[in-house]
Amino acid sequence: MFMLPADLMRAVVPVFPPSESNVVREGRLRGEPSPGELHCAPSKFFVLFDTNTDGLISFAEYIFFVTLLSIPESSFSAAFKMFDVDLSGEIDKEEFKKVMALMRSYNRQGAAHRHGLRTGFKVGQSVENGGVVEYFFGNDGNEPLHFDKFTSFLKELHEEIIRLEFSHYDVKSTNTIPAKDFALSMVASADMNHISKLLDRADTLENDPYLKHLRITFEEFKAFADLRRRLESLTMAIFAYGQVNGLLTKQDLKRAAQHVCGVELTDRVVDIIFHVFDMNNDGHLSSEEFLRALQRREADIHQPAARGGPMGWLNPKNRSSLLQMLR
Repeated sequence: MFMLPADLMRAVVPVFPPSESNVVREGRLRGEPSPGELHCAPSKFFVLFDTNTDGLISFAEYIFFVTLLSIPESSFSAAFKMFDVDLSGEIDKEEFKKVMALMRSYNRQGAAHRHGLRTGFKVGQSVENGGVVEYFFGNDGNEPLHFDKFTSFLKELHEEIIRLEFSHYDVKSTNTIPAKDFALSMVASADMNHISKLLDRADTLENDPYLKHLRITFEEFKAFADLRRRLESLTMAIFAYGQVNGLLTKQDLKRAAQHVCGVELTDRVVDIIFHVFDMNNDGHLSSEEFLRALQRREADIHQPAARGGPMGWLNPKNRSSLLQMLR
């Protein structure tokens, strides 16, 4: 009936069991001994969603959470302008509720559970006042919400999901994760037609005498997440910098990330990316496979009710038009 912060992360981010843990999954069937829990650090940030301070998050609070998370970072400013319907430079509670209701209708789970009811359960609570409404508008609901507070909150929300995901793989609490787990994070959202071969590539990391000992820090993990959130710019940069048939060298990728997206990738991160996505081992990135995996990851998190909306330009038809323009 309720969730912990770690459950929230796993509900919106596809993850594999960490390679350094023997626990296959969390939970148990009735009568089985508890196998323990997958590691995930506690999250002070999500206390804001725990409106009745019981340490748990209700289903209605969860729907509120995924609706906010469906706003891409690149759209924070536009989202605020949507909320600010009277152009006052600040948002009141009623304006916020109206646009949240609209946004829920464009989110898969929000649209299906707009009344806060779980399938099979007739008891629920309103999603109108869930989550951070009190944090945004004060105890009496009369305080205005300013742009800086709104965008800062959404940015912290996206970054907390990254931190929780990293903690999931950092089972030894060393602030580093194995190269294999970083690779698993990259390919977790790949479509079923491609995920098997990508997982095979991740497995072969352990056969490489150099790569099997690499460990990725949280700063490197977050930098790659920042790059993933700039997917539109990255896509255009890759095809601008790309060689024949859109293939890139390691230096091409680093240059595209830094000069166009403002993200600096370390050599360790780039080496792992190329191990997974350089399918024929010729030293060039299979950019279509790489971008497809990243695009699906972002689409899964935003959970659009349809393939339109802020990520709609990344569907195959629109991407083909983009490639024609670039060529």
